[in-house]
Amino acid sequence: MNATHGAAPFAKKMYIAGRLVEGEDSVRVVNPATCREVVTLPAAGMGDADRALEAARDAFPIWSKTSVSERQAWMLKLRDAVLANEEHLRACVHHEMGKSWADTQEDFDLLERALGYYAQEIARVEDMPFPDSAGTHTHRLVHEPVGVALAFLAWNFPLLNLAYKLAPAMAAGCPIIIRPSEKTPVSAYAVGELCAQIGLPEGVVQILTTASYDVVDHLTASPVPAMVTLIGSTETGRHIMRTGATTIKRYSMELGGNAPVLVFPDADIDAAVDVVCGVKFSNAGQICVSPNRVFVHRDVLDDFTRKAVKRAQSVKVGWGREEGAEMGPVIDGRAWTRLKCMIDEADLNGARVLTGGTRPAGMTQGHFLAPTVLADVTETMRIYREETFGPIVSIIPFDDDSDLERMANDCGEGGLVAYIFTRDKARAEDWTTRLRYGEVQINGVKYDIDLPHGGIGQSGIGHDCSPLALQDYLVVKRVTHLNDDGRLQSTVRI
Repeated sequence: MNATHGAAPFAKKMYIAGRLVEGEDSVRVVNPATCREVVTLPAAGMGDADRALEAARDAFPIWSKTSVSERQAWMLKLRDAVLANEEHLRACVHHEMGKSWADTQEDFDLLERALGYYAQEIARVEDMPFPDSAGTHTHRLVHEPVGVALAFLAWNFPLLNLAYKLAPAMAAGCPIIIRPSEKTPVSAYAVGELCAQIGLPEGVVQILTTASYDVVDHLTASPVPAMVTLIGSTETGRHIMRTGATTIKRYSMELGGNAPVLVFPDADIDAAVDVVCGVKFSNAGQICVSPNRVFVHRDVLDDFTRKAVKRAQSVKVGWGREEGAEMGPVIDGRAWTRLKCMIDEADLNGARVLTGGTRPAGMTQGHFLAPTVLADVTETMRIYREETFGPIVSIIPFDDDSDLERMANDCGEGGLVAYIFTRDKARAEDWTTRLRYGEVQINGVKYDIDLPHGGIGQSGIGHDCSPLALQDYLVVKRVTHLNDDGRLQSTVRI
């Protein structure tokens, strides 16, 4: 069995105004691998939301004026606490999401690394001199925190998603209110415990979940947040922007994707299969950058398909830490049913289920779906049109490039990432200009805290990771001085 048992280690409180507090509501967290309750946690009602907003608002004049070195010190202190509690933080993710123990490592690592990275990166933000055409004035651009930030997190990477928001906000000097998904709030609450443990100044960070859409809308519509950031679906992003339009706010959003993969006849097929299946079956395919539509040239279709099926059948599905599982369940019964319906609809409409498509053999409990490979997927199928967010490889054959650009870019509301596999560098460069995605990965895949991550179109605004994410939490102010030998202007032109 796993090292951590029962609800007691996961019984936690919300973190508001520097204190661990109960809430006006509660949420029940269920492990999708066992379908058993992990814990019931306090959740926010309207009063709790108002207290979080007030605490963040009151903290802004103080936290925004702290020195960079002081903010760095707090971030590194929190990082040290995170490192000292690795086992527990990973256990929280393991139980609340049913992730395999191996998959919890990425969640943990990104939290630790993000705190260290942005503690360094904020020191690199410098005033920028700006030229004066007449030479009468001296100008510079300075960076200041945008204000209170409000962050809504997806459930698929509970600690990683928190890290993407918490670290740049702290570094920039923005108090932040973090609302983790009600499906996976345990690890976020554990971070709140660490904030309390190190004595983080009151109001710098608030962590509270809620199952109430009214509370979510109340937070969003409040005039307190100057910035709203989200990891979630395009539909949710649109709703947040509509609700937040009570005031002028800045938005940074990583939204849905429907990633195409282009496998050309000269591709390294082993590498293509490794990336497609590696990303598709990691975290049960519940990854925004997961390959969704795999376009394979007919010359290499049989080779690619055979190897993808073999890879899918080799994945060890399970949950228990000692079992060495490689892939856990999908998040809940609703997700499982949705994926199963998409597979069955594709099958009825001419696709072939080459492996998987239902529960793994012998697994009768939990929301497990066997790694699945579908052949002969077409544009009319729902599994082609929608982001699957599950462990399904959908293969679409193509004969030439004549219609490939249209199909690859016909991604519904997605525009996040695309993948290209070819040994021809000229072809690869040509296709980077033809694909309308925020990221194009060629012959491999890499994500890290120092690499920009963001979509275009309906897949988002702004970025996570890299210095670009830090800029989302900063505003630019122009400071102008009249030179000693300059002449005061008598008119102002705008």
